[in-house]
Amino acid sequence: MKIIAVASEGKHVSGHFGHCEAFAVYEVEGDEVVKKDFIQNPGHRPGFLPEFLRELGVNVIVSGGMGETAQRLFAQNSINVIVGAEGYCDDVIQQYLDGELKSTGSICREHQHKDLCHE
Repeated sequence: MKIIAVASEGKHVSGHFGHCEAFAVYEVEGDEVVKKDFIQNPGHRPGFLPEFLRELGVNVIVSGGMGETAQRLFAQNSINVIVGAEGYCDDVIQQYLDGELKSTGSICREHQHKDLCHE
């Protein structure tokens, strides 16, 4: 089983994972979603969210944008990072399951939370 977390604002992928409203968490077996939950973001603190999501068993994090330090911390926690995603969370998960969702590899540096991205 694979667990995929999508940083979300309502039903849409959030532009920045650390400041998202919640995480849409999908449990996937093979190419099928077997369970979906929404978990409120417990708050942005340096280094906290990668560990928090690892403890939930997350294998993949999907977001519109993410800072360099967060991407590195996810890698250290053996969590695959996909950035540059847009649209409805369910559609993005289907793209992932179909092998069509690819990370842009971009590092979030310039947006409304720019001073927090590198924490």
